[in-house]
Amino acid sequence: MLGCPAIGKIGLSVVLAILVSCGGDDSDAPGSLDAAASVPDAASNAPDAAPNAPDATQNSDMTFFVTSTGNGASGGNLGGLTGADSKCQTLGTNSGAGGRTWHAYLSTDNPAVNARDRIGSGPWFNQQGIMVASNLTTLHEGIVGSLILSEQGALVPNEPLDHDILTGSTADGNVMAGKTCNNWTDGTDGSGGQVGHADIAAEDLGDESWNSQHDPQCSEEALAGTAGTGRIYCFAID
Repeated sequence: MLGCPAIGKIGLSVVLAILVSCGGDDSDAPGSLDAAASVPDAASNAPDAAPNAPDATQNSDMTFFVTSTGNGASGGNLGGLTGADSKCQTLGTNSGAGGRTWHAYLSTDNPAVNARDRIGSGPWFNQQGIMVASNLTTLHEGIVGSLILSEQGALVPNEPLDHDILTGSTADGNVMAGKTCNNWTDGTDGSGGQVGHADIAAEDLGDESWNSQHDPQCSEEALAGTAGTGRIYCFAID
């Protein structure tokens, strides 16, 4: 095969023609484009889903909450302390804090059980990781409503108002005799249950109580009549 002629001072079009006629591989020619290098790197631009994934342990430090749901038509019939504790455990577990043992803050007449004796010694933290109380003494001095959050991190609703929380207790956390909805087995108007308010403003501490405000009857209708649905407080004992 004849060699390629020397390229002198000739036009660009002639140079290109010579290269083609000589069978040159223009993929390596100076100035040729590397298609692979120009392809966008999809992996580097792909969104990283991991940082936005729900953190199942986000509530692992939570040791106190008010239940996000009431008790419906069952009113004050919570299934006794066993049923109430089970509800606290289920909601705590579903929220990512299931590595703890949860108890309901409830007192009973028979056997005589004081709510304060069922919840450990503190300190207790809400769903946002803010300390609610450091020990039993400070707990029973009062809790401002802005610290009382559900296991989902919500305040109790005010439209319709749902701030009555079943406790059956005095302000110091002991049983209030005859005000436990028959040991949390009665959802009728045949018995009463002491409730506290979960939305106390800071300036009202001392005038209102988070755990012992008044004593409606135990039916769903009676509880609703004083702004309640049968919610309870839950504390981690460990």
